[in-house]
Amino acid sequence: MQAPVRRLSLGTMAAFGFGQTAEGVKNAAFNTFVLFYYQQVVGVSGTLTGIALAIALCFDAVTDPLAGAISDKTRTRWGRRHPFMLAAVIPLTISFYFLFNPPEGLSEFGSFLWLAAFAVLVRGALTFYHIPHLALGAELAMDYNQRSTLFAFSTLFSLAGGALTGFLAYRLFFPTTEEYTPGLLNPDGYVSFGATFGIVMALAIVGCAFGTRKEIPHLRQPVTIVPFGVLRMVREIMEAFRNRSFRALFFGMLLGTMIISVEAVLSPFMGLHFWEFTTEQLALIPPIALLGMLLSLPLTPVVTRILDKKLAVIIPAAIAIINGNVLIVLRLLDVPWFPTNESPWMLPLVMLTVFITTTVAPVIFTSINSMFADIADEHELETGERREGIIYAARSFCLKATGAVGVMLGGFMLDVIAFPRGAPVGSVDPTTIWQLGFVQGPATSLFSFCGLILYARYRLNRARHAEILEELERRRAAAG
Repeated sequence: MQAPVRRLSLGTMAAFGFGQTAEGVKNAAFNTFVLFYYQQVVGVSGTLTGIALAIALCFDAVTDPLAGAISDKTRTRWGRRHPFMLAAVIPLTISFYFLFNPPEGLSEFGSFLWLAAFAVLVRGALTFYHIPHLALGAELAMDYNQRSTLFAFSTLFSLAGGALTGFLAYRLFFPTTEEYTPGLLNPDGYVSFGATFGIVMALAIVGCAFGTRKEIPHLRQPVTIVPFGVLRMVREIMEAFRNRSFRALFFGMLLGTMIISVEAVLSPFMGLHFWEFTTEQLALIPPIALLGMLLSLPLTPVVTRILDKKLAVIIPAAIAIINGNVLIVLRLLDVPWFPTNESPWMLPLVMLTVFITTTVAPVIFTSINSMFADIADEHELETGERREGIIYAARSFCLKATGAVGVMLGGFMLDVIAFPRGAPVGSVDPTTIWQLGFVQGPATSLFSFCGLILYARYRLNRARHAEILEELERRRAAAG
């Protein structure tokens, strides 16, 4: 018989989820505002901006598994994860501020170097919080279903953090003015933006660490602690990739999140130039997104119980892909009955598609995070060691890699379609606008559907996970 597992309180799960706000803010900043700022305001080409962000990815290739492996092998009175989480606060806050505050008078190449340096520092600081934080989630919740609930909180706060970042940015820092149309061209707004959201991320991390500290005595500790070594870390990563379910999930995310990143980079250009919204109108979209996320919180555990986790990824992802294309394709085809950009119906229609997407998207990300936690249990069965840090380091690197590549591709595509720098609304050639919509819609969605095929190769389900936990309990009992 499987031993009963410890249940988490609502407060603990909410505190754990609140910590994910930091990643949500960073994702919104990097995916939406960084490239726009450096390409449209600072004057760095889209290609150079993308290269700078890709350089930061190269450092993540080292820091992600490093953070995971070191925290796996750490033993302190404050647990394996909490010391690293708190140590990230000050470096992250300071580097995020300077990312959006380059010195005046820099050349294009100087601005490129500034972006590369502070993108590295922001990503590196967040890594030493984010990887231990995700690994902590796998340690906190051992129950198959409660893991989905725990990571539902995490996903909700991450997406809500991104949505609120967009709302406050458009509403407070980048209003439309006579001098700046759109308001995102105002360079002064980015200084306040960097300072404000650097502090928001710090508060999220501290709140998570203190809100989950009472669980530290109850976290399952490894029977033995093996000293950290680079060669051992490489071997542990290779062992993770021998797991079929891990490969299916990793490469499915690799493809899917790369496309999400490309689309996120192009989203402000789409909102301002393809749909011709003002920043005040764009500020109305994040609250609708937040409403969809709140609806998804009780929906996610229900969906995962009915469909199990694999189908809880594939079916909502298919819905999100189709939903995101409908309005764009109708505009590209110039369908006669479809409202023009001047129509009062256009903004509500876009808000409806956002609501649908943000209702189903948290189900996808929650299920994926929970599936990685289940893989950590299977990996322990196969290797005899708990390696949540390595598992989630690979997951995080996947997201960061595809995010950086997506930003680089998005910047490259802006140069390919010759999108002008510092362009006021209404000044861009219609052919360029059409090409922008085609890239954002049908061109990228083909690759998103390919990602669903990879997810179909995932093999763990509720019954198999119960067998894994039962066998692990037998081994632990036999080991005394």
